[in-house]
Amino acid sequence: MAGKNHNRQGRIDEEFKKELSQLISFELKEPTVTGMVSVTRVKVTPDLKYAKVSVSILNSKDVQETISGLKKSSGFLRSELAKRINLRNTPELVFELDDSLEYGARIDKIINDLKNKENK
Repeated sequence: MAGKNHNRQGRIDEEFKKELSQLISFELKEPTVTGMVSVTRVKVTPDLKYAKVSVSILNSKDVQETISGLKKSSGFLRSELAKRINLRNTPELVFELDDSLEYGARIDKIINDLKNKENK
């Protein structure tokens, strides 16, 4: 039974990730949300009360302001999700910054800088 439920949970997470990516990219008109916002991961709690949304933010004027803008827009995003995803309840969205992409880019830069120093 657990395997089946786990698959369903994974499908819900993926569905949320897909829909939220669309909504944030195309529907959200919040001026404080700047830059490229990518939804990297969504983890919905088994009771469907909360969805932890990890976002990566690139080229933003102000990353903290963008996160605040997403939090401020969570009501709008939640009601749009309710229209698109047919679940008994639509979980409350909890946004958190996923800086792994930024971290990866920093590591790449450090490696390239070191290579460039070696070649001089």
